[in-house]
Amino acid sequence: MEISNKVAVVTGGASGLGRAVCELLVASDARVAIFDLNAEAGEALASQLGERAIFALVDVTREDSVAAGIAKTMAAFGAIHVCVNAAGIADAAKTVSDGQPFPLDVWQKVIAVNLTGSFNVLRLAAVEMAKNTLPEGAEERGVIINVSSGAASDGQMGQAAYSASKAGIIGMTMPIARDLADLGIRCVAIAPGLFDTPMVAGIPKKVSEAIVNRMILFPRRMGAPAEIAMLVRSIVENSYINATCLHIDAGARMGAR
Repeated sequence: MEISNKVAVVTGGASGLGRAVCELLVASDARVAIFDLNAEAGEALASQLGERAIFALVDVTREDSVAAGIAKTMAAFGAIHVCVNAAGIADAAKTVSDGQPFPLDVWQKVIAVNLTGSFNVLRLAAVEMAKNTLPEGAEERGVIINVSSGAASDGQMGQAAYSASKAGIIGMTMPIARDLADLGIRCVAIAPGLFDTPMVAGIPKKVSEAIVNRMILFPRRMGAPAEIAMLVRSIVENSYINATCLHIDAGARMGAR
């Protein structure tokens, strides 16, 4: 898909991986709708990116909130061609700790945001993608990119909910791609390893260095959000990438803790 002048919805777009995606897409002449719960950060980023970006206060777990964000995007830009689901949380707890079970409300929250939230957004975005007219010579109407994680298959202690949610992202990739193939819409998952984002910003430097040295093959550093953004752009531009999960992790393999 030619990325210039296309419209992308990016969840979790106000920070971390999502922010990097928004910045690179706008730099590539796309237009971006930033979906996030952080209004201050989202509005600031939209202002920084200029007329090619808008912000929508969106809770991905709520149908009405996502529908309102989609409607705002359509009113501003008239179409949706790309959907990137980068919103996510990583609340952790052990299955049993000090004689107490994993809090069910934590499980439900993580699944609701990471898995159900991604599906909630992509299904409504896909409805609008299906309306896109195909210019002469064009093959596709849209592309959906969902952020999974290396934890989908390599989760650490305390990550049962997070790993389950990210494995679900991979598991739904093929059936969604099959559902949407006749509409000219692709669905792809990406599985990042260890990246330098606000989610890991609170880790002491000595601890993060030990993690890098123990778990990452090469290059021996945490990934930069811009490297995720470059992969997203490549997926958008390469129409033959579909119904798969691409790992971007420098050969990282997670330890048990």
